[in-house]
This record gives sequence, C-alpha cells and structure tokens, in this order.
Amino acid sequence: MDPAVVDLSRLQFALTALYHFLFVPLTLGLSFMLVIMESIYVMTKRPIWRTVTRFWAGLFGINFVLGVATGLTMEFQFGMNWSYYSHYVGDIFGAPLAIEGLMAFFLEATFVGLMFFGWDKLSRVGHLFVTFMVAIGTNFSALWILVANGWMQNPVGAAFNSDTMRMEVTDFRAVLFNPVAQAKFVHTVSAGYTIAAVFVLGVSAWYLLKGKHIGVAKRSMTVAAAFGLASSLSVVVLGDESGYALTDNQKMKLAALEAMWETEPAPAGLTAFGIPSLKDRQTHYEVKIPYVLGLIATRSIDTPVAGIFELVATAEDRIESGVVAYGAVEALKVNPKDMAARATFELHRRDLGYGLLLKRYVSDPRMADAATIRKASWDTVPNVPVMFWAFRIMAGTGLLMIALFATAFVLVTLRKHQSKWFLVLAVCAIPLPWIATELGWILAEVGRQPWAVEGVLPTFLGASSLSVAQLWTTIIAFTLLYGALAVVEVGLILRHIKKGPFAEQEAFAASSAGEPAVA
Repeated sequence: MDPAVVDLSRLQFALTALYHFLFVPLTLGLSFMLVIMESIYVMTKRPIWRTVTRFWAGLFGINFVLGVATGLTMEFQFGMNWSYYSHYVGDIFGAPLAIEGLMAFFLEATFVGLMFFGWDKLSRVGHLFVTFMVAIGTNFSALWILVANGWMQNPVGAAFNSDTMRMEVTDFRAVLFNPVAQAKFVHTVSAGYTIAAVFVLGVSAWYLLKGKHIGVAKRSMTVAAAFGLASSLSVVVLGDESGYALTDNQKMKLAALEAMWETEPAPAGLTAFGIPSLKDRQTHYEVKIPYVLGLIATRSIDTPVAGIFELVATAEDRIESGVVAYGAVEALKVNPKDMAARATFELHRRDLGYGLLLKRYVSDPRMADAATIRKASWDTVPNVPVMFWAFRIMAGTGLLMIALFATAFVLVTLRKHQSKWFLVLAVCAIPLPWIATELGWILAEVGRQPWAVEGVLPTFLGASSLSVAQLWTTIIAFTLLYGALAVVEVGLILRHIKKGPFAEQEAFAASSAGEPAVA
C-alpha cells in the first residue's frame, strides 16, 4: 500500500478525533456539575439554584449536540478508512462500540429531551433523576469507547484464529476489565470534570468582572471550585495509575515519553528536562529527579525501568519469532490439518504481529534478512520528542490546574469571590485543560505506534485501499465542515453567555405583560 494513503488516513482520523474530543470532556464534566447544582435546588428549594442549573444546562446542550455528531463520523471512519482493521479485529473492537450505542447512547437520547423540556412537567426529584441519568449515560459512553481504545493499547482476552485468519474474543470479561482501559477511563473522565470546572469557573469570573448576574456567578464559582479541586487532584493521582499500567503493558511508550534510551537502574530517575534526539538516539542536557520514575513506574526502589535500546533488542527477537509464526500460518492456509505447522504456530503465536511489521519492507516476512529485521525493530519506537514534550506540557498543566482550584477554593471559602486578579486569571485559564487533554490523546495514540493494535496489527496494514486524491478530498471537506461547525458552536455558546441566566424569566415576564418575547 502507498505509504501516503496510510499517513493521510492517520491524519484524517487524528483531526476528527482531536476535534471530537474538544466537546466530549466538557459534556462529561458538565453533566455531573448539573447534578450537583440541581441537587442543591431540590434540597434548598431556592429558585436561584434552578436558574443556575438551567443556565449551565443550556451550554451543556449546545456542546452535547456537536459532540454526538462528530462522534458518529468517527465511527464511520473505521469502515471507510480502516477496513482491514475492522475485518481483522472487528469481533473484539466492535462489541464495546455496539454496547455503547445500544446502552449508553440510547440512555442519553431517552433522558436528554426530558431534561430540557421536563422542568414544568416533572417533580423536582423526578427531574433530578432525569438529569442524573443523562450524566450516567454520557459517562457510560466514555466507558465503552475507552474499553475499545484500551484493548487497542493492551489486547487482552482475544486470540488469533488460524482457521478464520482473524482475531476473536476469548474472554470478554478480560476485555472489559482490562487494566489499561480502566486506568484510561478514570483518568480521562477526571480530565473531563476538570475541563468543565474550569469552564464554569472562567465564565463565572467573566460575569463577576463585568458586574453581571452576581448571585448566579458566585454560586457557580463555589460549585466549580470544590468540584474542580477534587477533579484536578484526581487527574494527577489517576494519571499516576496510568503510568503504572504502562510498566507492565506498554514499556516502549513509557521509555519514549521519558526519552530513556538506556535501561535505568533502580531506582530510576524522572527526566525533568532534556532535548531528545532521534538522530543521535540520546537525550541531551538531561536534568533528572532521583527515584521519582522508579516509584511511579514500578512502585518500588529496587526494580529497573527498561530503556529503548533494550526494548528494541526484545522487539528484534520477537520479530524473528513472528516470522516463524507467519510461516506456520501460511502452511495452515494450504493445509489446515498440518499438525506440525499448528504446533509451531502455537509456540510462536504471540509474536505474529511482530512478524507482520516486516511487510513494510518485503511482501513475505520470511524473505527478510537480518538488516531488515533490525530496521523493523526500530519501527517499534514512537516519535520520542513528541512523546517527551507532550507528556511534560500535559503534566505541567495538570499541576497548574490544582494550584488554580486550590486558590479558588480558598477564596470562595473566605467569600472573596470578586478578587479581580484571580478573576482575570480564571478567564485566561479556560483553554489550558483542553490543551492538556488533546496532548494526552496525542501521547496515548502516538505512543502506540507503529501499532493499530499493540503487538497484533501494524497500523500500515489496517488502512483501506483508497486513493490519495480521495483522502485529500475528504480531509479538506471535513476541515471546512468542522471549521464551520466550530464557528457555530462558539457563536452559540457566546450568545448564550451574553444573554445570561435570566433570559428565560425576562422573556416570560415580557410575554405576560403583552409585549413581544425576547428572542
């Protein structure tokens, strides 16, 4: 396959995925913030909290619609742009997506209308239950998507069937409770909660700076400060758990994000700063913090952390084993009853994907020489500089979020909501968590390369047989369409914020007085 087709297919999916993830985390976080706000309304019966809830629900709705639309586009891409991937691992990957559509999406679709239009038709407790079910539905959606993505990172509970020549589920429980998937879910959801809290905090700060809607803004800021502090602390703690999961399941990703070329003796130090070089295969000007990486990655002070050179040597051995597995598969294609070939395959089956890496260079992996195998083994190293800096910017932003919310929590506790210096800071901080989460996804997906499914299917083998012209056409079309939708989304959000939380009451009052309702 033309390498340009693979690269453009990856580019298209990356653009749509990163665009989609601009909306998902805000939906995740706002849904539970609405539950908190409405719970206060139900308990206190104070109308101001109903106003607060309905205002933020409007922003949730605007964001929710575009998140759903862009998510559906992504799912279609698996069939359009990654048809062999869908054929090869569809039995496993398709199940979580189907469950997400049948359970979580229908749960959201059933209750979201009731949430928006049921305020005067349901009891306070009944409407709170509806809001809670919307929050559960949105978070269930994230769970099943991340189960699917976690399986791509750590393909447990599945095996290659030499009779069907496809991957098939052997233990769905293992797929569901995949440690990588669980770590990704709690980390990603916590990041979404942090984004929503920053958004609410920033918009509330803007109102206070303008001297508008003071009561709503102060109450919203109080909720955001407490919710955001808990969420941002959770992001760091659960991010540590994600790092620990890499030690057992994605050692190359861990080594790459640390730009650790040589195996680090115990206890491994964390590189706070450095300039990684792919050309020199070393990291210049390193500044290390002793012990930290060992504690994060191994939970010990006596276990070394494998470096890139060691992992490449391991990959070379696995490629050689994969060539043997490939030969056995070819023999089974000719004669499925060849017991000798089947026995050979069983001995080397776990390395079949590594043998397939050679198809980048030769049509038959059995024809590869030692130099080609060595070259393919270095393909298992992701882009180290991208990994190194993406992780550090993401982690640094996470620490800034903790400082921001800790400050907010202290100020609202002291009832100093209108400290101007902090309000300006809160408004300026709105984009930061989005940058961190986008970098987090880059870290997760670039770190998995060259694999579509870690150790099972190389990315270059998963793409559809499309032309470069077709891909450029769809990339340009998606970019223009999504760009227009982004303008509409931002415009609607700004319009809703500008109208303010009391727009509906004003419209109702005007109508009652016989005047035209405010649009």
